[in-house]
Amino acid sequence: MIEVIGPGFLSIIVDRGRYGHGHIGVPSSRELDRFACSMARFLLQNPEDAPVIEVMGNDLRLLFSREVTFAITGARVKATLDDEPLRPWSAHRARKGSILRVREVLEGLRYYIAFSGIIDVEPVMGSRTINLECKLGGFHGRPLMKGDRILLADLHKPSQFLGVPDTMIPSMREPHIVRVISGPEADHFTSASVRFLERRTDAALFSATSRLNRTGIRLEGNPIMFKKKARRSITSEGVLPGTIQIPPDGFPFINLTERTIGDYTRLATVADVDMDRLAHIKPGDRVLLSSIDIEEAERLWRARRDAVSFFCKKQ
Repeated sequence: MIEVIGPGFLSIIVDRGRYGHGHIGVPSSRELDRFACSMARFLLQNPEDAPVIEVMGNDLRLLFSREVTFAITGARVKATLDDEPLRPWSAHRARKGSILRVREVLEGLRYYIAFSGIIDVEPVMGSRTINLECKLGGFHGRPLMKGDRILLADLHKPSQFLGVPDTMIPSMREPHIVRVISGPEADHFTSASVRFLERRTDAALFSATSRLNRTGIRLEGNPIMFKKKARRSITSEGVLPGTIQIPPDGFPFINLTERTIGDYTRLATVADVDMDRLAHIKPGDRVLLSSIDIEEAERLWRARRDAVSFFCKKQ
């Protein structure tokens, strides 16, 4: 058992997502940094669908009531176990009575904690991930609070203590370069305001506002201008994580994992290879949107997949 003695900020239980229910408006609500979560599971030899804790903010504190191996991935953090510094993106062994403390987030926004066992919460619609708006899944449908006790099933000892090399840990510093593919309503906008979609050498610079959460990220900067006769909204259509919509005011909104439909025009879609970076955009961070085509997006995704596969097979 693990007791929460300091919950940090918005500490929630997530997994790979709740799928097959989009037609009734239920989103995936999946983990936002998939690479970080996959590496945490790999370090602990957990199943691919094992839930993890997603956290923002400083001073998360956990008390271990028995020996457990754990890993912290995602945002780079300053963490200690019984006041001894820890290397993030590595497996560590906690003794009974040990206290894990994440003192400070150094780079990025969200970090992930996994254990050598399955976080024992009830699946809802095939997933343990939380949907915050609907208050379902996760830990009783809410963020973790002081005094909560997390139970682990299928506890095991990993055969070795592994770490992810620094060369494989992506940068989470701004400016965040986000590559996008032109969307279905890209022709609703003036050429001058979407030149970055037409010319690969151009990029559009925005800043993230304080209006960001697991639903999406609102950007500000030079607005994307509609053509005079273009509709500023559309009949509600499906949206995916990474869909960039333009409300009537022209300021982009990047969808994350909590919506299935929308009625704002779809300017572009974030390339899959850059989706995890969205988890680490903070208010005030600079965001550069640049355009690639589908073939390049697929090539980049395959290259990353193959690099991860090669690393895992070497261990």
